[in-house]
Amino acid sequence: MKIRYLLHNAYGVGGTIRTVFNQANALCATHDVEIGSIFRTAETPAFPLDPRVRLVSVTDLRQDGLRWTGKPERRRRLSHRARALPNPLPHGRDFRYNRWDPMVDLKIIRYMRSQTDGILISTRPALNLLSAWFGPRRVTRIGQDHMNFSSYKPKLKAQIVRAYPKLDAVTVLTHADLESYRAAVGDKVSLTRIPNGIPPHTAPPADERAKVVVAAGRLFRQKGFDLLIDAWVAVRERHPAWQLHIFGEGKLRKRLAEQIAERGLGDVVKLRGVSRTLDAEFAKASVFVLSSRKEGLPMVLLEAMGAGLPVVAFDCPTGPADVVEDGVNGLLVPAEDVPGLAAGLIRVMDSPEDRESFGTAARVTAAGYEMPVIAAQWDELFRRVTRELAAG
Repeated sequence: MKIRYLLHNAYGVGGTIRTVFNQANALCATHDVEIGSIFRTAETPAFPLDPRVRLVSVTDLRQDGLRWTGKPERRRRLSHRARALPNPLPHGRDFRYNRWDPMVDLKIIRYMRSQTDGILISTRPALNLLSAWFGPRRVTRIGQDHMNFSSYKPKLKAQIVRAYPKLDAVTVLTHADLESYRAAVGDKVSLTRIPNGIPPHTAPPADERAKVVVAAGRLFRQKGFDLLIDAWVAVRERHPAWQLHIFGEGKLRKRLAEQIAERGLGDVVKLRGVSRTLDAEFAKASVFVLSSRKEGLPMVLLEAMGAGLPVVAFDCPTGPADVVEDGVNGLLVPAEDVPGLAAGLIRVMDSPEDRESFGTAARVTAAGYEMPVIAAQWDELFRRVTRELAAG
């Protein structure tokens, strides 16, 4: 079966990219799999991709609208000037696309309509909307939501409610989001919960774990690292020997570095940048912390649990509550409760017994999210939707 994924930028390092690559790597043994990347920002992707999976550039453009190839002065395009104005079309309300120009839309639609059979999987609201409006009926069109319905602004929600029933299926990551979509669209579209999948964990834990708490993600407001740094002030008073290592890059790096310096935490809080060996960092650390203001179902959380790390997480919408069982494999803290986050971290630092029992339970939980399990759910969805369409 042909499976075609559409990604905003397959060359980045976000969780959506990672989970789509995991899906493609797992499914390519039995399916013809291709990933179409709207934009291109690097020579090669950041994540490993099975050579049987084709990666194609839909527009051959960088995210700033300039051509990927050629000398900088020759990369400019006439239609690039349209980016000076917000995209007036409904899918422009997805923040990733408010600066698209018309030629980008046209090339995406041409890519969709070039598919003659199989399954077309779009991976964020703007692409899902374009697939609903313009995707050919001869292919099975599945829209993925990698965030959650409640996080979208009202005008985008309204377009989702109008357009998604034109799709053949929509997948969400969590039980909470499944209920949100059911309340919004009812039975007008086939809704299925399929969580993110992680590769089977292979890195053995270190003989002795360091007094290190790990956090990871893009350095954006959504990830709440500013809240985590504030929480660490109280943590340090109780456990001055412990360190916090934050992995990732993003536009807030300078501001977070300044916050660390202002709080006097420069010797214990480290911005470690992007790591290609995050599993090895998990194997050496003692605790994983998730401080996000909102999530879909964070891949990094599942990967940390697969490495046997106890978790302290904000109970933000959505995701953490789907996998973190409070007091069993980690601790859930009310969303954006900075003193509560500090107290949760202090509790697991105080108790080696909790760290051991939480970590053991976390590994068991994560096994249910490994790709052989999740790939089987995708195959079942493909079979079911195909049967339903054939039956009319």
